[in-house]
Amino acid sequence: MRKWLGIALAVIAADHFTKFWVTSVLDYQVAVPVLPFFSLVLVYNTGAAFSFLADAGGWQRWFFIAIGIVATFIIVRLLRTHAQQPRLAFALALLLGGALGNVIDRVVLGHVVDFLYFHYRSFAWPAFNVADSAITVGAGLLIWDSLTGKPAPADTAA
Repeated sequence: MRKWLGIALAVIAADHFTKFWVTSVLDYQVAVPVLPFFSLVLVYNTGAAFSFLADAGGWQRWFFIAIGIVATFIIVRLLRTHAQQPRLAFALALLLGGALGNVIDRVVLGHVVDFLYFHYRSFAWPAFNVADSAITVGAGLLIWDSLTGKPAPADTAA
């Protein structure tokens, strides 16, 4: 269990280190090109993914904090139950770290700091952060784990 909580803590640390760095070196909403398809841009998201409910008037902050707290308890419970299943536990640890990284932003700042911005010609993906990346990878691993099924128990008959 410690290993998985350590991974979640590492995600939170990486998320907040990068957010601290970005907020100290970038101006708000000024894109800094890194590659032809990738820029760093400091934006604040008061909503959920893709700024869903960003203009809802403020209640969404507490709603998303509550969802994050509930998700934390569910994920920790699942981690306890599945700590011996490495792929599933790793996915849950990524989800936990990502969820808490964004919840901390919402509690402390009132918004989530986003800065990774991918774009190509007229197509642009909404800016996101390390916590969002961890959530996405964790969700992908959960899907993979559910599609590949559980390993067969070892044959104990001799």
